[in-house]
Amino acid sequence: MSSRHTSAWVFPRLEELPDGEDLIAIGADLEPETLLSAYEAGYFPMPLGRRRLGWFSPDPRGVLHIPDLKVSRSLQRSLRRYSVTVNQAFDEVIRACADPSRPHGWIDRRIIDGYIRLHHLGHAHSVEVWDDYGLAGGLYGVSIGGLFAGESMFHRRTDASKAALVHLTEQWSQDPDAIIDVQWQTPHLASLGITEVPRSEYATLLGAALDLATPPPFSSLQKSDDFDKHPGD
Repeated sequence: MSSRHTSAWVFPRLEELPDGEDLIAIGADLEPETLLSAYEAGYFPMPLGRRRLGWFSPDPRGVLHIPDLKVSRSLQRSLRRYSVTVNQAFDEVIRACADPSRPHGWIDRRIIDGYIRLHHLGHAHSVEVWDDYGLAGGLYGVSIGGLFAGESMFHRRTDASKAALVHLTEQWSQDPDAIIDVQWQTPHLASLGITEVPRSEYATLLGAALDLATPPPFSSLQKSDDFDKHPGD
């Protein structure tokens, strides 16, 4: 699996990593080419304190295969309350995900600035969920080929973040080899159909996904003004 982007930093091949270790490296930067090279190699960054960056490749890895998405009856009812857009409010979404009052918050100023810059270059994208009161929830992540690497999601109203995920999977549903990487599985994510795969299997899935075409509007800075469409319709 070779990187499509060139970075000053070299990320080890996933096949060479010891089993069961999530934190693989410390250092580097959040320049666009570094981030893109990292995702193509199977890594993502998280801050370690105020100064250091950690680069993670979880083993096992949380992955959503598009056909596996589970939409409960209660979620189907919730979807009718919301409208969804893409790339209409990236800054607002990432700042909501970075809200310091959220438990286990990890998104700091470096992450915000780095991903806003990546968004302006057409690689980082947001899905926004709206109701009559404004932004109800959403998610953001990075798209490369048939990979959508989800970074964070938030909700202000019931099931709003789940509605964002439903809309996201609908855009990626044309190819069975496309994957949504959620980093780690949680009980909440497992209820939506996310499963865990060994790092070695993730390397295979990633290689196949990167060879695919990225569906619009995640292939560019195209914005989707979709206020009349409800996810799941």
